Parts: sequence; C-alpha cells; structure tokens
Amino acid sequence: MLPISVTKATVLKDKPQDESKLGFGKIFTDHMFLMDYEEGRGWHDARIVPYGNFSFDPATTVFHYGQAIFEGTKCYRRADGGLQLFRPQENFARMSRSAKRMAMPELDEETALEGLKQLIAIEQDWVPHQPGTSLYIRPTMIATDVMLGVHAAKHYLFYIILDPVGSYYKNGLAPVGIYVEDEYVRAVRGGTGFTKCAGNYAASILAGAIAEEKGYSQVLWLDGVEQKYVEEVGAMNMMFVYGGNRIVTPALNGSILPGITRQSVITLARQLGYEVEETRLAIADIFADAKAGKLTEAFGTGTAAVISPVGELCMKDEKLTIGDGKIGPVAQKLYDTLTGIQYGRLPDENNWIMRLS
Repeated sequence: MLPISVTKATVLKDKPQDESKLGFGKIFTDHMFLMDYEEGRGWHDARIVPYGNFSFDPATTVFHYGQAIFEGTKCYRRADGGLQLFRPQENFARMSRSAKRMAMPELDEETALEGLKQLIAIEQDWVPHQPGTSLYIRPTMIATDVMLGVHAAKHYLFYIILDPVGSYYKNGLAPVGIYVEDEYVRAVRGGTGFTKCAGNYAASILAGAIAEEKGYSQVLWLDGVEQKYVEEVGAMNMMFVYGGNRIVTPALNGSILPGITRQSVITLARQLGYEVEETRLAIADIFADAKAGKLTEAFGTGTAAVISPVGELCMKDEKLTIGDGKIGPVAQKLYDTLTGIQYGRLPDENNWIMRLS
C-alpha cells in the first residue's frame, strides 16, 4: 500500500442546512483523494487534497479516445452516529475489471480503499443524518497522456470525490415509468457493456432524452443483436416478480453491468425464501405475462436508487401498467432489508458492512 499525504483545505465550504433538499450529484465536499499512474512506475503519489478543478491540455487522451471509468458506492450514518460502507471492496474489484477491458491499469485496490477511509474520516461531518440520505462516493479513473493517437495511454489519474445525497428519485419509492428503447442499443456482447466506462453512459443519453420527452424517467435497453431480450435500465438492473414469490432477472451475459446491488438483492431474496431465476427474458413475454396477470411487480436495483419500483413500461405505442401505483410487497421487503443492513438497523449476516466509526 502506498503512503498517503494529506493537505487540508484552508477555506471550508458551507455545509447544507436542509438535508431534505440535497438532491443527487450537485454538492461536493471540501477534499478529494488522488493518485497517479505511469507506465513502468505504477501507481504513485497517493494524496488527499482540497477539492478543486483539474487543468488538462486540449490534447489529453481522455477527451479524444474515451479511456474513462468510474464507480459508485455510499457511506451511511447509523442511528448511533457511526459511519459505515457497504461492500466497497466489490466496487474497487469491479473497477479493476473495467480497467482491464479498457486497456487501463488495474487499480491499486488496497491504497484506494485506505484513501477512501481517510478521506471520509476528514469529511465525516458531511455525511448527512436524515433517514434515506447518505454520502455518495464517486471513484474515477481517466487517461492523461497528451498526444493524439488511438492506443492505450501510459499515464492515468485516479480520484475519489464525495457528494452528500438525498433520494435519487424526487418521488422516493413511488413507481416510475420506463421507456423500452427498440431503436438504439447500449451494448453488445464482446463490447464494454459489463464495465462502468463513460462511453456506455454517453451512448445512452440520446435515448434518455427521448424517454424524458415522452414522460419517462429511465430507458429499458434490449439486447444489441435482436433487440428482443431485456438487458438493463441505464442506472439499474431489472427484476420481475411472478406470483409474489418468484423473482426473474436477466442473466449476466457480458453486455449487462454486474451490479453490486443486484447481486446483494439476489442473495437477500434467496435468504428470505424467494425463488430467484437468472435467465434470458424476452420483452414480448414480459408484456404478455403482465396482461395475463402472471407478472405482479417490476423493480430496478442500483447503488443510487437502491430499489426503484416500476409502475409502467412503454414500448412503441403500447403502455403496460404494473401493479396498483404503489411499491409492491416484494420490492418493499427487499428495500427494507437491504437498507436496514446498510444503515445498521438490521444485522449484517453476510459480512458486507465495513464500519468506519
């Protein structure tokens, strides 16, 4: 593990006074963690410094060739005031897998985790207190060579920034509407769909704008070959409930992000007695099963929203209503269980929690 230097900010920002108005992704703390990579030298200069702008040459390779990956996890405040992380090692391990696919250096996961812990210790007063709030953690890695030419860079910057957040969705756990995209595709097997690379999200923006114009909050992507099979929503993995006790979710196939919340929900669901099936799901079957009364709930899983119930799917001109306009009992049970573990209200039987204080 690398030594970590600390430079404290001399002027601190005003912290939010009204935690009910935090929103998501708009407020950032006083400090950030950085470390650099150079081919032949490896990772070096791990440091915590005041939050501030970067200065890059216009020819910096990340702007031209897209070597950029990121992660997302959270720090939670328990009722006793202590702080804890949820499976941060999994996020850094996934970042290394993303890096490998993008021809970037695998992360020094030990230093990154220690840097995160020290950063949160400095910024602990930024972790909000109200139920449902948390401190969002955004690790990022970008290529920083200064040259034009399509090949892997030799220099990279890894950094972590922190953001106190409220609920990801303005309406909380109210079911959201999802637009099924049947023209554009997000990813194909053999591509970068299983990574958290910036390009995947850039490719989703146009479809997201179209969905928003139609009144929907997210896009449900179909497979990139036949455009028949359910893959994922832009910010979450999808799950469908049959008969109140069977959960079906698209199997990981190389073009779907292996969500950490997804895997956690699958584990918890099985421990709670639900049957969970990972398989190939045709969108036509989803619509048919819902009309036949077989499909009783649908919800997404992800770090930002945790559990997001889906109340409507729209594909072409056909709209499908799921449920009664409220979160379903399965989604509610899984949400209560997972967030109970994350906030320390329920026992952590799977050793997922890393206590910081």
